[in-house]
Amino acid sequence: MGRTMSKMYATSCEKFSADATKDNPVSDMLADTFGRLHTYLRISLTERCNLRCQYCMPAEGVELTPSPQLLSQNEIVRLANLFVSSGVTKIRLTGGEPTIRKDIEEICLQLSNLSGLKTLAMTTNGITLANKLPRLKECGLSLLNISLDTLVPAKFEFMARRKGHERVMKSIDAAVELGYNPVKVNCVVMRGFNDDEICDFVELTREKPVNVRFIEFMPFDGNVWNVKKLVPYSEMLDIVVKRFTGLQRIQDHPTETAKNFRIEGHQGTVSFITSMTEHFCAGCNRLRLLADGNFKVCLFGPSEVSLRDPLRRGADDNELMHIIGAAIKRKKAAHAGMFDIAKTPNRPMIHIGG
Repeated sequence: MGRTMSKMYATSCEKFSADATKDNPVSDMLADTFGRLHTYLRISLTERCNLRCQYCMPAEGVELTPSPQLLSQNEIVRLANLFVSSGVTKIRLTGGEPTIRKDIEEICLQLSNLSGLKTLAMTTNGITLANKLPRLKECGLSLLNISLDTLVPAKFEFMARRKGHERVMKSIDAAVELGYNPVKVNCVVMRGFNDDEICDFVELTREKPVNVRFIEFMPFDGNVWNVKKLVPYSEMLDIVVKRFTGLQRIQDHPTETAKNFRIEGHQGTVSFITSMTEHFCAGCNRLRLLADGNFKVCLFGPSEVSLRDPLRRGADDNELMHIIGAAIKRKKAAHAGMFDIAKTPNRPMIHIGG
């Protein structure tokens, strides 16, 4: 039943259309050997976080990179400008928790003013967001994802190893009130923990412009990934279909990572991110700049190259572009299967950036 249902709602985002890129010239630096154009850069601003979520950080914590080895504000803006001037149109700020960085407002302001950038987004846990969001919006933050894995405060404290559920809910409401539409809510679904809350999360979309994004549990160093904890897309979809009528598939952009749905009578939408069971590598347009200045072309690939070191040695833009372009050209057609990923050394998510 599950496989049949997921095929009914199958995505057709495996190839770029000519129309997708003809009006947006992109430098060869951002093109890989499979014709993918990488116009989306995720920048991790910090490895620090005010939560300790189990799927992101090992119980014993992680060794943080010393502050002098992290990118400064000026270094972030210089590298971001290099990417944007080459054709990147969207930047997402991640962490750790990006809102705990003291210069977050100035970073947003400078990035949002880069000529050619269309979208400045942020992924946040929402703990300190509500009070900061009005100013962040003034500084150009145009898109928001808030991570929330349970609607039950006691389960939140268990998963995050910290209190804060009420503050996250307050941040979601604050984002709605400030006009963010949609407010994206990221929910990592884990069997035996929150798979019984899928329909409760869908209810959030009934009266509010919220896009709930159900994410398959993914393996990273230290998060004790087990396939038994994985709730596949097909199963999640079955749960939603049995409870809610009028589920309608939305036509996705070729580079979209999520399978998106409307539900009749709901203001918001529901999405599924199927990294483990139905990967979307063929349409991938994403690159990652880590807080320590390492450049990563695939979330699940262990390969990284430093941009911080040549930058601090005095490299000019041409040299940096050569390093970036060479790394992108080495990008593989697709990441490994989930069992191979689980066995491949990679950094904890707190280091990579959410």
